[in-house]
Amino acid sequence: MITVDFHRLTVKPHDRILDVGCGSGRHTCAASRQPEVIAVGADLRWQEVSEARDRLAFERQLGVQQGSRWAVVVADMRALPFKTADFDLVICSEVLEHVPEHEKAASELCRVLKKGGDLVVSVPRYLPERICWSLSRAYHTASDGHVRIYRKSELLSLLVPFGFTPWSVHFAHSLHTPYWWLKCLVGPTREDSRLVNAYHRFLVWDMMKGNRLTRLLDRLLNPLMGKSIVLYLRKGN
Repeated sequence: MITVDFHRLTVKPHDRILDVGCGSGRHTCAASRQPEVIAVGADLRWQEVSEARDRLAFERQLGVQQGSRWAVVVADMRALPFKTADFDLVICSEVLEHVPEHEKAASELCRVLKKGGDLVVSVPRYLPERICWSLSRAYHTASDGHVRIYRKSELLSLLVPFGFTPWSVHFAHSLHTPYWWLKCLVGPTREDSRLVNAYHRFLVWDMMKGNRLTRLLDRLLNPLMGKSIVLYLRKGN
């Protein structure tokens, strides 16, 4: 499930791309498919980094990386182990809502990005997320749960003081929103709900083999109920 729209970005050969909070590597892999770039995935957990490494290695075997190189590293986004101004593009997708010290995290995102480079940040959208919180306390109080809900203005208030200027925004994954509402309604840790499991199978099918109708439906519903808000910002010169 790719949240960042790479078609909106100008990625050049030899650009260095950092995916902060890479998880299992979905955006690191997407970045590595850009021609002749260096893609780096960083996450706090070794298990996630290991999965990202295996995923990237598999895509290398498939021959879809177009001459790109990649690396993965275990790192805390509040103290990234990279030089200042080390990257041309930084991606931080569905991470900040988990981080109590988000000002320190935002400062690091700014530090490692070159002047004139782009930062792409996505977080859960306010209204769909607020409904999840209302349906289930366990959804956000569990270990590694979401510690805050961002309005767009609040996310901008966090990032703009670090010298970022927003230049584009969109919403994503509207078809995923009802899944999370259903999951919260029956209990986020339950695994025996037939309805939730059926919806999950539909989402997996859509990600792997979805047709034009479901993709069109997702695009049409995104402005109304997209699960994520995606901000594109540029670091000032």
